[in-house]
Amino acid sequence: MKRVYHLGTCSTCKRILGEVTWPNDISFIDIKKQAITPEVLDVLKEQYGTFEAVFSKKAKRYVEVKGSITGDDDYKQLILSDYTFLKRPVILYGDFYSVGNDRAAIERLTLRFNLVNSK
Repeated sequence: MKRVYHLGTCSTCKRILGEVTWPNDISFIDIKKQAITPEVLDVLKEQYGTFEAVFSKKAKRYVEVKGSITGDDDYKQLILSDYTFLKRPVILYGDFYSVGNDRAAIERLTLRFNLVNSK
């Protein structure tokens, strides 16, 4: 799988995606236009251990739903029901995985791909 899931209107995604020299064989998928699939989420769970690990607690709607979350499958269902609950960008490139825009995710990107505008 060679894909980048991102939100086209997200300035952070745009900045990060613009800083990477991407291989020609990677597909860019705007999660607002094409939702992430349960199969891809299952791959991410295998890599990260839980659906909660790829769930964005920074999403504005998180406050509304956090009291109803009783287990990891609830995180999966919320991500599938609303793209805003997915940490982004999500990068799947062969055996390389990166989720989110925290320092660790950016460091993994730096090690795997060439960052053209890195500071």
